[in-house]
Amino acid sequence: MHNPEELEIDYKKYISDLKRFVPDGVVEIDLSLLNDLGLLASEEHQSEDDALTHQFYVVESPEKLTLFNQKYVVWIVPQLVEQTPKTYTLIASNDKKQTHLEMVFATSGVYNHSSLVLRILEKFLEQIDENDQEICKLTQS
Repeated sequence: MHNPEELEIDYKKYISDLKRFVPDGVVEIDLSLLNDLGLLASEEHQSEDDALTHQFYVVESPEKLTLFNQKYVVWIVPQLVEQTPKTYTLIASNDKKQTHLEMVFATSGVYNHSSLVLRILEKFLEQIDENDQEICKLTQS
């Protein structure tokens, strides 16, 4: 699905009922998770890894940033929660006919800046890709 209007409908469906679509809940980013993702390397090493390896079309609106390609749809949604800036990032797989919400993560405080959000996004996309490859191997056996 590549029509931004249809992606908007999917976004509204997901965001209106996150508990239903993400039963495991929103992943809150903290120092421990950054360490697990391997994102606490030295600043010198981080600059090499800043670029997303996935290329996306971008649709910007006052409410959010939508990134999409043939494989994924990502909605980056800044919000004010109890007077604190917080960014929700929704990651969905993108099929020709529909999307499927894979996961949602949230950043706030010192973890809520654009370069870190994009680096976390890249790590989660890599994990989703690896899981898909493993599932394909298992189903072909």
